[in-house]
This record gives sequence, structure tokens and C-alpha cells, in this order.
Amino acid sequence: MLKNIYYLFVLLFSVSIFAQNNLKSGPMVGYCEMKEAMIWLQTSEKASVKIQYFAIDNPSEIFETQSFTTIKKNGFTFRIVLDQLQPGKKYKYDIFINKKKVALPYETSFSSKKLWQWREDAPDFTVALGSCSYISEAAFDRPGKPYGSEYEIYESIAAKNPDIMVWGGDNIYLREADYDSKTGIYYRYSHSRSIKEMQPLLAKTQNFAIWDDHDFGPNDSDRSFYNKHLTQQAFKDFWANKNYGMDLNHSEGIYSTFNWGDAQFFLMDNRFFKSPNDRLTGEKTILGKEQLNWLIDALSSSNANFKIIVIGGQVLNSVADNENYENYPEEKALLLKEIADNKIKGVLFISGDRHFPELSMLPRANTYSLYDWTVSPLTSGVASEKMLNEKNEYRVAGSMFPQHNFGTISFTGKKENRQIKLTLFDKDGKELWNKVIMKKELE
Repeated sequence: MLKNIYYLFVLLFSVSIFAQNNLKSGPMVGYCEMKEAMIWLQTSEKASVKIQYFAIDNPSEIFETQSFTTIKKNGFTFRIVLDQLQPGKKYKYDIFINKKKVALPYETSFSSKKLWQWREDAPDFTVALGSCSYISEAAFDRPGKPYGSEYEIYESIAAKNPDIMVWGGDNIYLREADYDSKTGIYYRYSHSRSIKEMQPLLAKTQNFAIWDDHDFGPNDSDRSFYNKHLTQQAFKDFWANKNYGMDLNHSEGIYSTFNWGDAQFFLMDNRFFKSPNDRLTGEKTILGKEQLNWLIDALSSSNANFKIIVIGGQVLNSVADNENYENYPEEKALLLKEIADNKIKGVLFISGDRHFPELSMLPRANTYSLYDWTVSPLTSGVASEKMLNEKNEYRVAGSMFPQHNFGTISFTGKKENRQIKLTLFDKDGKELWNKVIMKKELE
């Protein structure tokens, strides 16, 4: 009862604060490096914005960014770089809109990346995971039972205090009224991002994202989608990844990489280059040659103990159904062959999309087994009985739970005893399942 009263207070107070200060959603912590971090926010109309921040261990030394102006072209969003950081420190920050400090009823903080190399063991840290985040809106939803529910799951994720949250695609669901226009696309992002249950998670945790079909375009959409450059720009405006695509102008795709501790994350784009489902000629591809070559180059060059490949759809599921990678056998085989031939250690796939969680394990001759952990859905509908009854021959028994869920990966231990722990939780943060994988098992 007391917990419910507290959250009601936070909700009502948040509504009041947001209305008074033109803050529509955020602030959201984006990437954090040793010397800089990015904070995202959205105002309800044109406004001047700036940030003050200080290290928790030295609150008297306050830093301030210059003032910036949010504009309609970018959905009144802005990504502000904080560039006076020192490594390994926790910072508190405050938002100013039109020169007035915004008082928020939840923590606004972030931590800069620690300089541990050549000095000490890799730090322990935790990454939260989730995909398929549907925020219902009766005016634009299909008739019948609301498809999105149990938004308290975002509060449960925040309560775990993860260092990083990785949004695994379908982070919004574009509706029929949305994906044909910039107005519709930005409206959907704004509506989904602004729910109050999400704000505490955004404000104190690094947030990284990939997309899948529903934030790229229509259901099962591919490279033929005529508005893919519009949805790409919206993705850039509403997230704060380090970069988007690897060409000079970042004009093709949203794939990128970042590292934290002894893990490197590879955020893949399974839509921008994907061949049309119904095209009968040409190569069948999800990643495309350029992105696949970039991935193998980056994996081969990485010194990280753990190499986490985040992609919208399942990679190892043996069933050629829906949009599993098994429907693209040549490219899938090439990806797995390149990982094996280049003797790349420490690979773990993270996927979403399927509206149920499961762990797949692929045994390989003369090397370690590959894992693909699917974590889905956050708030959207749960998979149908047909999907739940798939005969995935690589499924780890007991890892499937047909309900709203989120996951965490905890990186812990010293040197050769380093390990990762995969833990699945329900909407209230109650543990459903876990799996420990030792570093030596991925070598």
C-alpha cells in the first residue's frame, strides 16, 4: 500500500512539474565516457535548455553547459554533451529550461567510465535488457483489448539500479496513422517516451538502443520502406547512442558499438539493409555485406573478454519461421563461419522481437558453444500458442516464460574467474530464471 501511495505521489508530482517547466520527457542519460557524457531531453515547445552538473565527491565545483534551443524540426529534442568529466566518478545533474531549474521527484545522475586498464581488475557492472515496448493509445490502436500494459515494469528495471539499459528493438510501435509522415513518426516517439513510469529509468541509467520493424516502419518492414530515412532521423533525435552507421555522414543504418568494463557491445541494424521478404531474386540478407564486414572487423579487433552482439531478431533459433535468421541461411552461415574462422572469443547474442524469452545454445565442434538470449516483451502482447510451441532444437530447457519480462547481465569476478550471469525478471522485478556463464566457457 505504501509503495502504491509513493508511486501515485511521484506520478502526480511529475505531471505537475512537467507541465510547469515545458519538459515533455526525459532527461535521459545516453552514452558516458571518461571525459564526456550525453544527456537527452524533450520540451513541449521551443525553449532554451542547459545543464548544471557536479561530481558527488566534490559538490562545490559546479559545471555548466551553454544554453541550447529546442526546435520543432527535431521534435523539440536536444542532446547535450557534458564535457568536463573525470574518469570513474558519479555525477549529479540538473536541467534548466528557460533559465529555470526543473525539480524532479527522482534521481538524475550518471557515472563516467572508469580508467581501470593496467591498474586493476575490470569493474563489476550490470546491464538491463528489454524489447517490445508498446504504449497503448485507444485513438490509434486497433479495436479490442489494449495491446500494451503493465508499464510498472520500467520502475522495476530502475529499482535494479543497472549501469546500462539496452533497448532491444520495437521500442515504439508505429501505427498506421504514423509511419507515412514525419508528423506521425515524431508523434509516436513523443507519446511513447513521455509516460511517467519510464522517466526514473531514463534519468539515472545509460540508455542505448537498436531498432526492429516497428520503430523502423510497418510490421516486417525492410530496406524497401520509403520513409526509412525519416525513421532513421527520428531514431537519432530520440536516442543518445555514440553514433549511427559507420559511413562518413552516418546516413546508412543505425549500427554502432560501445564498451564498458571488459565488455564490448555491437548494436546491429537488422532493417535498413534487409532484403524484401517477398522478393524472389537477389541475395537474401539481413545485415548486408557492408555491415557484416564491419561487424567481423570489429569483433576481430576487440580485446574485450565479452563481445555482446545485440540484434532485433533471433540468430540461433533452428526454426525458419517469422523473421528468424534461419530464414537467411547463407548469411547466417557466413556470420557463424567468420566468427569461427577468426577464432573470436567471448561472443554472446542478445535478441528480442519474439514476444517471449528463451535461451538458445548452439554446440560447435572444437570450440565453445554459442548462446543467443532472447528477452521480450516488455509491455506488448505475449506470443501466440503457435509461436510458443516452436520446436527450436537449441532452446535451453526451462528458459521460456510467456509473460512480460526484462533481463539483466551481471559482469562479475576477477580475471580468469570472470563470469556473466543472465537473470530474467517478471514485471515486478521477481526473478524467474538465471544462467551463469564463465569467461573460460567462451574461449
